Amino acid sequence: MSAAACPPLLALGCGARRALIAPHIGGAIAAFFDASDDGDIHWLRPATDAALAARNPLGMASFPLLPYCNRIRDARFTFDGRAIDLSGDGNAFDHALHGHAWRRPWRVGESTESSVELHFSHEPSDAPAHHWPFRYEATQRIVLSGDALTVTMSARNLSDRPMPFGMGHHPYYPRTPSTRIYTRVEAMWHATPDLLPTHLGPHACIGELDSPQGMSADEFDLDNNFAGWSRRATIAWPDEARAVTLEADAPFDHMVLYAPAGEPSLLCVEPVTNTVDWINLDAPREQKGGCVLAPGESVSASFAWLPSR
Repeated sequence: MSAAACPPLLALGCGARRALIAPHIGGAIAAFFDASDDGDIHWLRPATDAALAARNPLGMASFPLLPYCNRIRDARFTFDGRAIDLSGDGNAFDHALHGHAWRRPWRVGESTESSVELHFSHEPSDAPAHHWPFRYEATQRIVLSGDALTVTMSARNLSDRPMPFGMGHHPYYPRTPSTRIYTRVEAMWHATPDLLPTHLGPHACIGELDSPQGMSADEFDLDNNFAGWSRRATIAWPDEARAVTLEADAPFDHMVLYAPAGEPSLLCVEPVTNTVDWINLDAPREQKGGCVLAPGESVSASFAWLPSR
């Protein structure tokens, strides 16, 4: 993959395994693959030259979600007796989406041939992507080994008051007619047409995901959050005799599955700590996730992609 149209990517290597990192594009991962003389084998959907040139995080292989995951209804919520309005934050969506860290550059810290630390600092202001009214800092430590690509995400509340918080990552996977997904979840958040949660309940996909055959990526039209996730999911390409398994630590207890029927090239299986609109949702914390960080309090958790052939 050429990166001539943008600033240089950070290249991590371990044997034939490679990861390309784009700190300037929302601290994103641009590619994760095994190099081969017969053609690179991609475990995540690689960023295109056009996406790199446009600095478009949505075109990357995976990007971080901070300080919340997915949508906040009408970009507004009330917390600790204070009304928070994110509608003018420069987010192009009706409902605030994925936080703001994916829309801003990250700073490169300590690095080796196979690892890098990326740092992000947020100071509230009136500038676009700065409207979140709580001061905090975050880090991604990305480590490539012969077995896995591991990301450790951490954040610390620098405000003098409590801060609502959620985090996750938004990976895209190669999707073909044979792609299958295996995981275990307890229930799915059903949603409105604009993807806001209505209720937690059963769905036919849950049994298929947990079956020995897994679920075809083409079986359902999905853009939903799931609660009670086992924190392990496998995306397989049986016709290519390969698979990648996502394993996550708590509090990545929630999963987003995005397999739209009308977009056969898109597939996301995302580790997240909160469901859609958790901050406005009247539901038990174990069902909706999210947390509140006291002043000075930190949170840290890891997840990893483990390829197999």
